[in-house]
Amino acid sequence: MFHKTIIVGNEAVVEGISFPWYFEGKIMNYYVIQVITREEEKYIKLAGNALRLNDEIPPGAGRLVWPRRQLTIRRRGKQKTEMAPLFPGYLFWEGDAIFPDLYWTLRRVPGFIRFLKSNQDIEPLSGEPLRLIRHFMNCGEVVQPSRVYFDKNNRIRVTQGPLKGMEGLIVKIDRRKQRAKVRLNLYEDSFLVDFGFELMEPAGEGDETGKG
Repeated sequence: MFHKTIIVGNEAVVEGISFPWYFEGKIMNYYVIQVITREEEKYIKLAGNALRLNDEIPPGAGRLVWPRRQLTIRRRGKQKTEMAPLFPGYLFWEGDAIFPDLYWTLRRVPGFIRFLKSNQDIEPLSGEPLRLIRHFMNCGEVVQPSRVYFDKNNRIRVTQGPLKGMEGLIVKIDRRKQRAKVRLNLYEDSFLVDFGFELMEPAGEGDETGKG
């Protein structure tokens, strides 16, 4: 079961765990932390406890973020909504820097694998990966389906949502499932990620089409 992150005053809360070092509107760096896949939520909970208990981690140091996407799943004629990570096995530290006390606190949490690029060479995101993360975070930590239509040349046009401005990264479209497969790069890794969309106009015949 996934839990939403909500903002209460200047705090981020995940299932009752408060992160008082988050301040809305402050521009931060993003550092990548690889953790055990499918244990991202467990890591966040354990890390939240460890950070709160460490007096050497000052308020305002940063916060862990876990970008996810909302998908509509249809099984046996029934429809349900699920959330899935944008980058399975990866979390992001949003803050000014990774300083020694923070480094060791996050590294000792069960489920930790490594910082990127490596534990000896920790670099914040820059360039296109940074632009993508900020783009998604501007849409919320859990991104909702985009609103799209198809023009007379059968090309997808995004009017609203996380796919807006990312049309050039779409590699495949499934109209029946209302999914767009997008290629996202993170350092040397490449991810093919499905995003949901809502069709605002009739799409015509056929289940799949290229991005045009």
